[in-house]
Amino acid sequence: MSKENCWDTKFVQNDWKNTEEWEVVSNIASQLINYLSDKEIYELITKANQPGNKSSEIQNIVLKKTIELGFIDESKGLFENYNNNRLRPDYYKKLKNNTGILLEVERGKTNQNNMDFLDFWKCHICKHAHYLFLLVPKELRQNESRKIVGRPYQTVVSHMETFFMPDNYTNVRGVAVIGY
Repeated sequence: MSKENCWDTKFVQNDWKNTEEWEVVSNIASQLINYLSDKEIYELITKANQPGNKSSEIQNIVLKKTIELGFIDESKGLFENYNNNRLRPDYYKKLKNNTGILLEVERGKTNQNNMDFLDFWKCHICKHAHYLFLLVPKELRQNESRKIVGRPYQTVVSHMETFFMPDNYTNVRGVAVIGY
């Protein structure tokens, strides 16, 4: 298994770095990264990450492992305190101490439509989650030319990094950005 296939960057607020809670969250992220880095799985993801495909194709590949890790697919009711209660994450995992993890799988609209910020905001307003896993492409290519038109992973990492500077903390305690 090669970690070269998938990239990951984890951010955590200073007060949560050495906690059992972050250790659990980080371990779950590492298990997901190891799964996605498996040669066969990575080849499936690479085929699914082609121009014109949707993030749901990546989700279908990730689904088996997320269920194994205890995530629930598109959990409803997490945002019932808000007028727009149609909000839901791709996956949700409940943890101890009334917290959890939102897991979002993005593809083509990651940066163009600021989906990374929307996902962060969803985690910020969710009373049941303080952690976010963002699965994003390392790069996007055009249809005919296959030219690289974006590097979402790098952009998302730079966006998320700013939220983990002490003066910018929100109630999102930690984020794992996973590039496929």
